[in-house]
Amino acid sequence: MTTRDIKAPMLPEEIERLSFSIIDSEVPEPRPFTGLEWEVARRLIHTSADFEMPALLRFSPGAVEAGVTALRAGATIVTDTFMCLKGIPRRRMDALGCRTVCFMEDPDVAQKARDAGTTRARMAVDAAAGLAGPLIFAVGNAPTALLRLMELMDEGRLAPALVVGMPVGFVNAAESKDMLIARGDAPYVALAGRKGGSALAAACVNALAEAALRR
Repeated sequence: MTTRDIKAPMLPEEIERLSFSIIDSEVPEPRPFTGLEWEVARRLIHTSADFEMPALLRFSPGAVEAGVTALRAGATIVTDTFMCLKGIPRRRMDALGCRTVCFMEDPDVAQKARDAGTTRARMAVDAAAGLAGPLIFAVGNAPTALLRLMELMDEGRLAPALVVGMPVGFVNAAESKDMLIARGDAPYVALAGRKGGSALAAACVNALAEAALRR
């Protein structure tokens, strides 16, 4: 292959459309998901180039609709990393009247984590507990954030409109997601197993935001 074999330069939206077309062609029907759920799955494949995504993806009943409704109502998206926050473009959030926040660099959060001998990710969830709803939590990195979120749900201190549970890793990542999937008290979109990451959590929110914008 030479540079002459490479497709001519295209605009970003053209590249995205072509990428989605390639994914659709490589995952023939009947697909494991349809409608908006497939749009989420396809964007996760687009972000990771990993065709295992649909096999790992889990939705609670009505989760996609819950997420779209929350976004159209001007939700606050709470992320566990700045990478995830930056992966959710302002152009989508501004058009929906939504905002994204991350408390990982908040000085109070850092101090409370040091005092408690725990992670900032855990204390950042506590900081988000006082925010007005609707709230969407996008967790792509820290199992401790997802575990703390579920603790606060058990205590009645948080009732998220949607939980995007996609922490990546080897220590409590799969286990925390299994706990989320076993619950029935909050809509969720989750990736079973060890795979996940901030980029995938952001991609999920972006897929839902695109659906919300079409409405």
